[in-house]
Amino acid sequence: MILSIWRYAHLTLAYISFLFITMTSITGVILSFRPIEQKLHPYKVEQFNTISLAETLPILQQKYGDLTELSIDKNKFVTLEGFDEDGNDFKFYVDPRTGEKLGDPIEKSEFMNSVITLHRSLFLHETGRVIIGVMTFLLFLIAVSGLVLIIKRQQGFRHFFAKINKEYFSQYYHVIFGRIFLIPIIIITFTGVFMVLNRFDLIPKNEKLNTEITSSVNENTKRISLKDFSSFKEIKLVDVRKIEFPFDREDPQEFYKITVTGQEFIINQINGKIEAQTPFSTAQALLRYSSKLHTGHVNIVWAVILAISCFSILFFIYSGFVITFKRTKTKIAKNKFKSNEAEIILLVGSENGATLGFIDKIQTQLLANGKKSFVTQMNQYEVYPNAKQFIVFTSTYGIGDAPTNAKKFEELVSKFPQQQKVDFTVVGFGSRSYKEFCAYAYKVDNLLEKQEWTNRLLNIVTVNDKSPEEFTTWVKEYKEATDIPLATTPAMYVGKAPKLKNMNVFSLTKITDEDATFNVTLSVKEKFKSGDLLAIYPANDHRERLYSIGKVNNKLQLVVKLHEFGLGSQYLHQLVEGASIKARIVKNKAFHFPSKATKVIMIANGTGIAPFLGMIDENNKNVETHLYTGFKYHNSITKNYESFAKEQINKNHLAKFNIAFSREEQKQYVMDLVKQDERFFAETLQNGGIIMICGALAMQHDIEKVLEIICQEHLAKTFEEFKMNGQFLTDCY
Repeated sequence: MILSIWRYAHLTLAYISFLFITMTSITGVILSFRPIEQKLHPYKVEQFNTISLAETLPILQQKYGDLTELSIDKNKFVTLEGFDEDGNDFKFYVDPRTGEKLGDPIEKSEFMNSVITLHRSLFLHETGRVIIGVMTFLLFLIAVSGLVLIIKRQQGFRHFFAKINKEYFSQYYHVIFGRIFLIPIIIITFTGVFMVLNRFDLIPKNEKLNTEITSSVNENTKRISLKDFSSFKEIKLVDVRKIEFPFDREDPQEFYKITVTGQEFIINQINGKIEAQTPFSTAQALLRYSSKLHTGHVNIVWAVILAISCFSILFFIYSGFVITFKRTKTKIAKNKFKSNEAEIILLVGSENGATLGFIDKIQTQLLANGKKSFVTQMNQYEVYPNAKQFIVFTSTYGIGDAPTNAKKFEELVSKFPQQQKVDFTVVGFGSRSYKEFCAYAYKVDNLLEKQEWTNRLLNIVTVNDKSPEEFTTWVKEYKEATDIPLATTPAMYVGKAPKLKNMNVFSLTKITDEDATFNVTLSVKEKFKSGDLLAIYPANDHRERLYSIGKVNNKLQLVVKLHEFGLGSQYLHQLVEGASIKARIVKNKAFHFPSKATKVIMIANGTGIAPFLGMIDENNKNVETHLYTGFKYHNSITKNYESFAKEQINKNHLAKFNIAFSREEQKQYVMDLVKQDERFFAETLQNGGIIMICGALAMQHDIEKVLEIICQEHLAKTFEEFKMNGQFLTDCY
């Protein structure tokens, strides 16, 4: 499903060029290791940046005599060329301080030469260079459009590095790596295009130095030693690209020609006077730096970044096509009727195709019942002359916003009013774990209600987590209102089930009269961390229940409260030791123990303590950690937590344990503990400490109110500033 012009451009360019991009990325990875390998050779000398020509040229000329050229490559290796006493030419790396030969020039292997040729021209000479240039430009456009898509997804630059909801592996890391590597890729492609343009003389050249320069000296001019040349003293070897030596050392009409960064000099060999100088054009200076950036010769760090960036391009190709496949594999039943013929218009708003399965089932049934129906995106809304009904199926994106393919809907409704009365019904899809559950669906419902040409057919219906049961609520109401015989069995609308793994029950605890909380310990083979989530499916259907998990003694531990009609808690409570269940672990990286924090405060109530038990047990770096908890009663379970805390304090895994009881004689809540230690919380936030909270959502709201007051009274700041700084991590429900 094409969601925007940027996504369309991004996808189209990828389709056109992916074979060439794959080839250039693979060869790019190989070539990126060449500057790394070269820089590891011992041919660069110490204090290279401080050596002047006045220091090195006298030594080299005295030792080797007949010199023709000195060049310095991108690795700062000095190559000397000339003739020995027998008239034989030589070329080798030299130590500019002593004149000592360091080694022979590094020759490229046949394999590396082949890789370079393939990377530059596909073995097709100039034609190949044109093709590579075009494909490099396409990759540049792909990277730019990808960057724009990330900015749009994240709701602007301000939220560029904000949390990304993980729907599946390819989607999540396509965005994560995009935020990291798209800028280096843009640099690689821009410099590559620039170099291709130079190859075909499309970059302005430098003005050539006048080769007919007349020397400013005469027979009375005193020869000055090279080490006393003022010009040589000012020019550092680190700035030199190439030196061409005078052919005849006695002829005043022969000069030193020195190319440095940004310009060229003609220097008199008698007295060191600069006879002429020509600065490089801006384009040529940019070209030189583009070459260093593109080939990785800036430094080893940049070469490594190039290698990883080329690897990331290969991942982008793979993950991009996986995303595209996922978006297109659930196809809408082909429209049998044209939009101007249809009586029932199904308008779709979906960011990632989550609603398509439901729409497909409805469209198929409407057509089977002889109804003239037509499915289209909300952004393609127009005048429908024969429409009698609008059925709107839409999700919500971001913070209560429209999905990408519905952003123009409000504008289009105003622009294209229908000329006849039309009944409407809206179905919203989302997740109640978000505060803005189905917010955009409600906005659309209100919008349509205000139109003069609409009649409400049904009240809005919302569907949580793609629930077939909740969706069939709307199906039944629609069936009764229209007499169209749609299937009302939930199984008709069930999507594909997630992959689950077997997990063995290692141990369980019993509930007591005082407390309906129990522990479940599972043996799992999959890697996980405290703070991740366990997803179970108690009824073997779409209904998913998530539990925060702790890792204690390499076992997965849950703390569960038994609810009388709780689907998940009743299922877990009925398990026995040795039993096997099917479940899956959901990575929750946003709630892992902070790796770089100097101080961590954990706040929990009830079953929210589970992940913190694991984090504390694994705190082998002895990060200063404080645990604040709240429970109803002081009973055997809380005594176990106190024993655990005492043991962890002895190990230096925990600094202090604070506990409150809300149903004991001296009633106290966890937020009261926070108020008591308000100065400690203020100091922790001010010094960059992290506060983590897990448990009831109501408790989180109460704690946030207390922290807001603390921040304003003690720090003259809002708590929101610390939240935006990543110092408040939550996993509440």
